[in-house]
Amino acid sequence: MPEAPGYVAGVECGRLLARAGYAVATGGYGGLMEAVSRGAAGAGAPVYGITAPEAFPDRPGANAFVDREIPAPSITERIHRILSLSSGSIALDGSIGTLTELVVAWNVAYVDRLSERTAKPIVAVGGLWAEVVSFLTERTATDDELVVCVPTVGEAVEIIRSKVPT
Repeated sequence: MPEAPGYVAGVECGRLLARAGYAVATGGYGGLMEAVSRGAAGAGAPVYGITAPEAFPDRPGANAFVDREIPAPSITERIHRILSLSSGSIALDGSIGTLTELVVAWNVAYVDRLSERTAKPIVAVGGLWAEVVSFLTERTATDDELVVCVPTVGEAVEIIRSKVPT
């Protein structure tokens, strides 16, 4: 819903990323993915939608704000393609799909750092993700420094800007 607070934050996130000079990649479908795509496209950024048609046969394809749809054969491949295209990740308010993307990005960053590759920045927006990151850090003895938790999309984009040159 375009008037929902989460949707508005998604549009703002896409717009701020575009104004900072970034292209945007999302899962390409509706909801927050559409919101971020809408904000980025409206500010002139290229928008990539990585979809999973076999996993979501009832969805008609990428949202109207996607410039280039990139179909993936599975949900896991979709996440890996999004991460490989991206220089950093921002997790907005979401559910199980967003949680999965956040945890996979975190795991990839953890492994990259162990192998002395530069880990891509990960920023999680909102109290839910702060709780999840804290819980998982405590229970799995992983490194919470790889995920920066902030309350707003503006702060998230500023962190990406400080770590990823355009």
